[in-house]
Amino acid sequence: MILWIASYPKSGNTWIRSLLSSYYYTNDGVFTNDSLLKNIGQFPEKKHFKKFDYNMTVPGDTAKFWIQAQELINKDKKLRFFKTHNFLGKIGNTQFTDEKNTLAAIYIIRDPRNVITSLKNHFEMSYEESLEFMVNERKYTYDYFKKNDFSDFQFLSSWEKNYQTWINNKIFPTLVIKYEDLIKQTYEEFKKIIKFVDNLIEKDNEFQKTKALNALSSTSFTNLKKIENTKGFSEALDSKIKNERIPFFHLGPENNWKNKLDKNFQIKVNEVFKKNLQELHYL
Repeated sequence: MILWIASYPKSGNTWIRSLLSSYYYTNDGVFTNDSLLKNIGQFPEKKHFKKFDYNMTVPGDTAKFWIQAQELINKDKKLRFFKTHNFLGKIGNTQFTDEKNTLAAIYIIRDPRNVITSLKNHFEMSYEESLEFMVNERKYTYDYFKKNDFSDFQFLSSWEKNYQTWINNKIFPTLVIKYEDLIKQTYEEFKKIIKFVDNLIEKDNEFQKTKALNALSSTSFTNLKKIENTKGFSEALDSKIKNERIPFFHLGPENNWKNKLDKNFQIKVNEVFKKNLQELHYL
């Protein structure tokens, strides 16, 4: 069955997957390069729909096969981690997933005011465009460089709808991790994640502290940025403006909206997300 590593874009999903892949897919817990991340695939993704008849020129036409594609993934009854930015809801009559295909989820949430600054860099947008991106309930992403091919369609919805559909779901167990807590108390939060996973899969092995510490040190923001600078990083996007790659690891823990957003925009963003910021104890 599937264990989702879910989040809105630029919320810490890659960091969690780096930690998990280091712990579960190495002998010593050391993250050496991003090829380790291939152990945790992405869904939806074009390769999962090869056996289905859909119109790739129509955004969202793959959605009607979400469940069937997951049934194929689960045919061998093995546990698999999957990354997703999809909201946990319906398109048409099709739910994103169900209790037959999903074991559980880990959902990573981040202060939306810092998500804005990361989105701006990642997608080469202005702050206003980033805010519009986040409040758009019909927002989706796909491979922008493939013209008329929406096979990699992911329906994000708005930032609010995205997190609410996941953390309020009653279909399967969901562990909610705050990006800010992961920064402040990385070891404790990571241990919580490992125990959550091991309990689900009824794994008898005790928590491997040395392996976990190796995973933590080798996936620090500084080290991941160093790996990207020396070896590249597969999840970095090509710039639509310049003939170069956009660095994936930009500011990380140093990303502070108070230093990035001007006062008027801070007021605007705080007002737009006021209810959510209060609900999530960011205010």
